[in-house]
Amino acid sequence: MFIDTHAHLTFPEFNDDLPQVIQRAKEAKLEAIVNIALDEEAIKQSLKISEQYPSYVFMAAGCHPHEAKDWTIEYETLLRQLAQDKKIVALGEMGLDYHYNLSPKEQQQEVFRQSLRLAQELDLPAIIHSREASRDTMLIIHEENKGNLKGVLHCFGSEMVLAKEALDLGLMISFTGTVTFKKAQPVRDVVREIPLESLMIETDCPFLAPQAFRGQRNEPAYVVEVAKQIAEVKDLTLEEVAETTTQNAKDFFNI
Repeated sequence: MFIDTHAHLTFPEFNDDLPQVIQRAKEAKLEAIVNIALDEEAIKQSLKISEQYPSYVFMAAGCHPHEAKDWTIEYETLLRQLAQDKKIVALGEMGLDYHYNLSPKEQQQEVFRQSLRLAQELDLPAIIHSREASRDTMLIIHEENKGNLKGVLHCFGSEMVLAKEALDLGLMISFTGTVTFKKAQPVRDVVREIPLESLMIETDCPFLAPQAFRGQRNEPAYVVEVAKQIAEVKDLTLEEVAETTTQNAKDFFNI
């Protein structure tokens, strides 16, 4: 069994065939999907999806760095209410994205800090996004970690030095279909070095379809391709990777 720990099922790419997408995930032996909601409208849609697929599609909610400029106290209050009502299993995604800078860096950093504080206050794990911002990301995590931070660096595509720093902080590391790309040997090198007990798998769908499906819409069922690549790199069986990463996800999200 597998768990896709990061999907965006409310994106328009899934508007026409979500039931079929979920069915294919089940046929691919996925045990659960963590669906990420990044604004108020996506939260409304995600609540409906979780109600439609109880104990199968779980929700996380947060403020992506692209939307940091739109952060409000009302949105923070909504996240608090969702946590209080046990509607979310994590906060996020949150973090820094200096590739597009769709929100000013200063606002990204401040909202990231607020989100990390909120996650610890609510005793929820943090799903962390970092793109072209490794140093600032780790600096803020160091400064905001009150000793009870539980987090994952999602869609990891950086170097071993960052992975080691994350592991030293007790963070998990999650890999997408990127690990299957022909030019992604540095990512596979990180996979080889880090312990399986610190690793989770995800699709980040509809983006980043694995090599076997490049050019197509990504979907949760394809997380199996990520697991296959990890098994090959670490010289393990697919069953070993599936069992350990699934247990890691269950423990991390408390599902």
